[in-house]
Amino acid sequence: MQQHLFIGGEWQVASSYTTLKSPYSGEVIAEVAEATAEDAKAAIQAASDACAEMRAMPAHQRSAILEKLADLLEERREDAARIIAREASKPWKAALAEVDRTVQTYKFAAEEAKRIHGETIPLDAAPGGEGRMAYTLKEPVGVVGAITPFNFPMNLVAHKVGPALAAGNTVVLKPAEQTPLSAYLIAELLEQAGLPAGALNVISGDGKTIGDVLVTDPRVSYITFTGSPAVGTEIRSKAGLKRVTLELGSNAAVIIDRDTDVDAVIDRCVSGAFANQGQVCISVQRIYVVDELYDTFVSRFVEATQRLKIGDPLDPDTDVSALISAKNVERVREWLEEAVQAGARIALGGHTEGGILEPTVLLDVDPTSKVSCREVFAPLVLIHSVSSVDEAVNHVNNSIYGLQAGIYTRNITTALDAADKLEVGGVMINDIPSFRVDHMPYGGVKQSGTGREGVKYAMEEMLETKLIVIKR
Repeated sequence: MQQHLFIGGEWQVASSYTTLKSPYSGEVIAEVAEATAEDAKAAIQAASDACAEMRAMPAHQRSAILEKLADLLEERREDAARIIAREASKPWKAALAEVDRTVQTYKFAAEEAKRIHGETIPLDAAPGGEGRMAYTLKEPVGVVGAITPFNFPMNLVAHKVGPALAAGNTVVLKPAEQTPLSAYLIAELLEQAGLPAGALNVISGDGKTIGDVLVTDPRVSYITFTGSPAVGTEIRSKAGLKRVTLELGSNAAVIIDRDTDVDAVIDRCVSGAFANQGQVCISVQRIYVVDELYDTFVSRFVEATQRLKIGDPLDPDTDVSALISAKNVERVREWLEEAVQAGARIALGGHTEGGILEPTVLLDVDPTSKVSCREVFAPLVLIHSVSSVDEAVNHVNNSIYGLQAGIYTRNITTALDAADKLEVGGVMINDIPSFRVDHMPYGGVKQSGTGREGVKYAMEEMLETKLIVIKR
């Protein structure tokens, strides 16, 4: 199969194509278009040309298009999941769950399209404001440049495309190089749903080539990016006065207080650590357990991890499959070796076979090791013993990241104190940091990024406020 570019409502042949292979089996999935800088500029022009039509489109019509997209995607649920499983090596049940969440995200966007409103301002609250009335309007910013990652190739596209279209903007979407097919499927379905030509353009290819054009072109008003802190920092430095939302890295942690029922939380913690091979921004990477429960927790955690099934992502029973690339496997092996040399013990796993890293549990890890202080993005988790929740909070905060954190405790005062002290964008009480539903505000502090996603919250960044003042 040959996958062309989608620009201005047309499928366009590219000057070159690259072979897309399955991270698990190595089989060829497709020949995918490689966009040039000129293709990126053409996509921006198409989006710019479509701005007037999208801006003038009534809210109910934008809502209906997004609702239709959700319905079409639901009808293609298994096809969509198969694309995700093949290109991202995401286990089948996780791929199906992602499609279901994507449907929900577009439904939320359809609802929020009808809720865009301003407010009236009492100008007579200030001297000189008498005899005037004022109100605000919310207007689309224009062209949105969206750059998305491989780990949720369909739902994280939805978190950018859905709010942008709901707000009346147009979009140039650059999907991750390993997972473009799921983005092109959405373009196909939006075309069927009646989206005007040029309102969504999808261009696959080299991230730097396309990204530099999107970030620097004056016709693009807003950049929304999910990826690494290094790239996010570069985008921020080049974007000038453009609005930018960055959802970056994390090494998310969960705290286990002494009153926790270990058996009740183990499966949830294991799922948080190893779902999608740990390639989740809010994957459980660090676990801090109060001393009294440490041995029991480690024992139960290892037992539960051993029950996970490793294998083909298309097998409905598979829990863990291949990492996204051989390069990532090699990186994690190097980090693991560094940790062991610094004194870490491997309680389970640590072996690789092909593109698969076994679910790995590390103990006694030096907090300066890369597996602890960087984002590992792999099926690898660290379990630490601490004397108190306060000590655990200090460890969680001793990080360049701050996306989400979790704490299990039955003491409401402990929970609320921790929520106050944790330096993160979201605190999950009696749950893992990996919890997310698609309408909640989601984003971090420090090097975890700036701005918030979650449909309503993303739309706030994608709308300009205009003030109208009338002198009576």
